[in-house]
Amino acid sequence: MNGARVVGAVRAAQAVATVVLLGAAVTGVEAGATGRVVLWVAVAVWGTAAAEIAVRLVLGGVRALRRRGAVDAPGADGALPGAVRVDSPVQGRWRAFNSPADKVPSHGTRFLAQTYAIDIVRAPDDDPDGTPGSTPGLRWWPPFPANRDFPAYGAPVLAPAAGRVVTAVGSAHRDHRARNTVPGLVYLMVVEQMVRSVAAGAGIGAIVGNHVVLELADGSYALFAHLRRGSTTVRPGDAVRAGQQLAEVGNSGNSSEPHLHFQLMDGPDPRRAAGVPFAWRGVGVPRNGTDFTAAPARTPEAGDPAAGAAGTADAAAGTGTTGTGTAVS
Repeated sequence: MNGARVVGAVRAAQAVATVVLLGAAVTGVEAGATGRVVLWVAVAVWGTAAAEIAVRLVLGGVRALRRRGAVDAPGADGALPGAVRVDSPVQGRWRAFNSPADKVPSHGTRFLAQTYAIDIVRAPDDDPDGTPGSTPGLRWWPPFPANRDFPAYGAPVLAPAAGRVVTAVGSAHRDHRARNTVPGLVYLMVVEQMVRSVAAGAGIGAIVGNHVVLELADGSYALFAHLRRGSTTVRPGDAVRAGQQLAEVGNSGNSSEPHLHFQLMDGPDPRRAAGVPFAWRGVGVPRNGTDFTAAPARTPEAGDPAAGAAGTADAAAGTGTTGTGTAVS
């Protein structure tokens, strides 16, 4: 029915434009003024096409806003409808960027299944005197800061749920220096983006860097990108438990500074999969610029037998998963 209304509106606009413009062409044209008639006919054709384009753009925008309001409206904890609930892949205090709680697609593209992806950086601990810690901000010098200046670098990356390792690329890509300065960002956006876009034709490693893909029990797949070179502790085919360390946060691939890029997908290959919304237990989906504190996953293997029973109950009740299921920065 929506399609019928759109077509009707477009056809009506075309008819109005045609009548008005051709009417103007007939009135005021002297006998024998063939050139003027041809001109007005051309204007009429152009006018009807322009009317159709304008109507389609307006109606398309209205439909997009309706879809956003109906499908992509986050809940109180930032979770979107149909979100798969898993544990946080990190522990401690972190800060969110490019969050799907603020915008979908969160990274401005659905490429590589990034629709609901999120970037997180480590929020430094407070100083002993109570002064809040800080991370290196945007500056001019040095143009490419060392990774060790960022508290996220080397932080453990944890399995957010039990699953099986599908992909583990741990040493193929180096950890380049940070690009979060004015000259560094110019270099990243102009020079490096061009090179990585070309290199991406040979594989996704130029974009996601060292990475792990984990198949979860509910059938979704978790991608962890920009991992530290040589830090991967798992191999394809390994079974992992919730809370088990997979690797460390690094700065490989298309990354401006050490951080973790996390996303859920409906398939193991980001080039063919679609994004799946997620929510972290106890955290939800933090909004851009928001600090959050994540506790490690509590599992029977970690000495919490009650967690296993609770997890089984959640799965039986259907609460573990509430639905079915060139950025990467």
